[in-house]
Amino acid sequence: MKSMQIIDAKNHVGEVVQIGAWVANKRSSGKIAFLQLRDGTAYFQGVVVKNEVSEEVFQLAKNLTQETSVMITGEIREDTRSKFGYEIGVQEIEVVGESHEYPITPKEHGTDFLMDHRHLWLRSSKQHAIMTVRNELIRATYEFFNTNNFVKIDPPILTGSAPEGTTELFHTQYFDQEAFLSQSGQLYMEAAALAFGKVFSFGPTFRAEKSKTRRHLIEFWMIEPEMAFMHQEESLEIQEKYVAYLVQSILDNCDYALDVLERDKAQLARYTQVPYPRISYDDAVTLLKENGFEDIEWGDDFGAPHETFIANSFEQPVFILNYPKAIKPFYMKPHPTRDDVVICADMIAPEGYGEIIGGSERATDYEYLLEQIKLHGLDEEEYSWYLDLRKYGSVPHSGFGLGLERTVTWLTGIDHVRESIPFPRLLNRIYP
Repeated sequence: MKSMQIIDAKNHVGEVVQIGAWVANKRSSGKIAFLQLRDGTAYFQGVVVKNEVSEEVFQLAKNLTQETSVMITGEIREDTRSKFGYEIGVQEIEVVGESHEYPITPKEHGTDFLMDHRHLWLRSSKQHAIMTVRNELIRATYEFFNTNNFVKIDPPILTGSAPEGTTELFHTQYFDQEAFLSQSGQLYMEAAALAFGKVFSFGPTFRAEKSKTRRHLIEFWMIEPEMAFMHQEESLEIQEKYVAYLVQSILDNCDYALDVLERDKAQLARYTQVPYPRISYDDAVTLLKENGFEDIEWGDDFGAPHETFIANSFEQPVFILNYPKAIKPFYMKPHPTRDDVVICADMIAPEGYGEIIGGSERATDYEYLLEQIKLHGLDEEEYSWYLDLRKYGSVPHSGFGLGLERTVTWLTGIDHVRESIPFPRLLNRIYP
């Protein structure tokens, strides 16, 4: 007898198969019992008809408890009434592991309760769908960069310096030296780009921000490409093509998950069209002031309400170009004709999800970088290796970082970033 996973049901219609699954829910109606089954790949329905099975099997089906693990034997058939499209006509049931008093019942639970039981909440259909989309974004990321001849490089997580200062870093002790958990692999990726041309990293980063907004996590994952012999405009083209590729990939490969999440696929399809619109920081400030945002002044960083209004002025992700030098990190290339801005861009996601990409062309002048390091109060000795990159064959180079969790939050249409990662680390949460 064939063993199969639920996701492969379409390839076994009319066949009798065996499936290992958990009982997510059940209901009975007289002479029929309906089991909602999940096996980690998808959810579908098992139908147990009393006069088609033994009395023992039917009673077992009616008495199964939530999250009991079972081996189900039955025939796969089409089910046009469900989102998944298939079901199994159950013939035999074998209990593998019983479940008693499962805490997450089919009713409303508070956020704190669900977060305390995150290890179990991941089993629910919505959380499963979100993680399915996350997985596809990771798969598509590797595919995109490998196809475009990028080399995967892994920067360290423990560092002695930081690309944006140490005020929001987690401090630790590295034997007899001070060290920090990485907030970005960017500086190391610049070194790698000068060795390999085009590189990308994908790994965890840590920000000790005391923020409780729906957009912030303490630990999150970043994709950080860096490209030698590349100016900012070429980098922007890669950024928009990459994001459009991610969106198309989930449309192509996450149809069921998007249905579970009730995501508007037509709206997502608009985000596959490039180029994305661009607006300068200067014009963004003007746009905001003309529309009632009296609190914003040139030189201020944008908050969530500002980014949301700007994004809602367009139907696709939008680039905001050339922010003031004073509010950006030391390594960004100065504008060729202005002293007050740098060559950089943030990509703002539609629908109020905020910045998903930050990037810039990197400064290449040794003396300028040394001056900026000193002005930012950073330790010149700690950055001596980074300055070396400007001494030995420096070239124009650009890069960016995409936050995976914010991108997952946006593309799944969920309300809070905490559901975009399997086990979130928040300001007041490190359990489970």
